[in-house]
Amino acid sequence: MDSDQRAVPEGRTSWKKSAAVAVPAVLAVGALATVMAQGVLAASFAVSGTNFQVTSSKLTSDGLASYVHTDRAADGTGHPVALLGIGRAKLTDICQSAQVKTPVGPVVFKLTAGGDAGPVTADNLVIDGEDLVGDARFGTAQIGRDASTLDEVPGIRGPQGKFGLQAGDIEVAGVRSHAWSATGGDFRLKGLKLGVGLGGEKCF
Repeated sequence: MDSDQRAVPEGRTSWKKSAAVAVPAVLAVGALATVMAQGVLAASFAVSGTNFQVTSSKLTSDGLASYVHTDRAADGTGHPVALLGIGRAKLTDICQSAQVKTPVGPVVFKLTAGGDAGPVTADNLVIDGEDLVGDARFGTAQIGRDASTLDEVPGIRGPQGKFGLQAGDIEVAGVRSHAWSATGGDFRLKGLKLGVGLGGEKCF
């Protein structure tokens, strides 16, 4: 038995050894959490079997980047989406709703914010959407750019050789979208209201 083994009585933990293993892991998790909080890295997770609606009277941002992506459900089902990375998003208001099947009937989960309470903001908002409808104005636009070279929104780059687009100084009025996921850093929802109800009204 060497000196290190003799230094730790049976049934006791060597905190020095544990710290040597744990500290790098804690630092790595902390770094990842910081990056995600800044919106630089979209969270990777299995999507539910239900998409949801998103609406806003007006969305503005200093940049947008997009490419085709596939979201995966827990059972492996794929959902093709347009990954929309929106830098420093500001929304006049927001409505998000999803209709979910339950043993007592279809239930609508609905979240609203903004309006008279003030705008909704998020850093590097990422929406995986099936569609996007609205009246848009782009200050600059690059359509058909290689997805691996996108640089308008930090952290939003796709596979090499894939179709991508990006734009700067954007404004979209009358936003409507069906989406499978949304993530963002420093999400601020003023006037947040959340409700769940049988036969409730969806956003549209």
